[in-house]
Amino acid sequence: MATQSSGVRKIVSAAKGTLAAVSGSLSTRNTRHRRRAVLAQQHRLHFDLICKAMDDPALAAVLDTYETDVPLEKQRQFLFANALYINALYFHRIGAMNRAELYGHLRVMCQNEVFREYWEATRHHRMSLPEASEEYVLGLMMDDLIQELLDADTDEWWVVGEPPEQSA
Repeated sequence: MATQSSGVRKIVSAAKGTLAAVSGSLSTRNTRHRRRAVLAQQHRLHFDLICKAMDDPALAAVLDTYETDVPLEKQRQFLFANALYINALYFHRIGAMNRAELYGHLRVMCQNEVFREYWEATRHHRMSLPEASEEYVLGLMMDDLIQELLDADTDEWWVVGEPPEQSA
């Protein structure tokens, strides 16, 4: 009888372990799903707010935190540049593109002079980011990329710079 109880306890214990592992796996999957849903909602809200500011000069004035006087039309362009940049970051954050793919996407965006002006005009915004944050690291990556593109001796911009490791 004692042997049977010991065997039953082992089976119950193994079943509990398996159930806990499955439950943990489902919990991790649900957490990732919730995180992606929150990011999607945040992205939609950001885009809606940027669109409203592009359409309404009174709202665009709220986002005018540049260190120099930026004409309204240029502000609207900067807001659009910000929307493009944030869209690329969003796709990276949800896992739709890895860091090397993001780098390639940003390299294309950096070909545009207005985007580069936006990036320079918002440099002081990025100075407040914690150095350990992903956005800070990606900002440095952009700074380096823009500098490499400006320093390049080639018209073949698509080969300028060294994309980060695929696993990043």
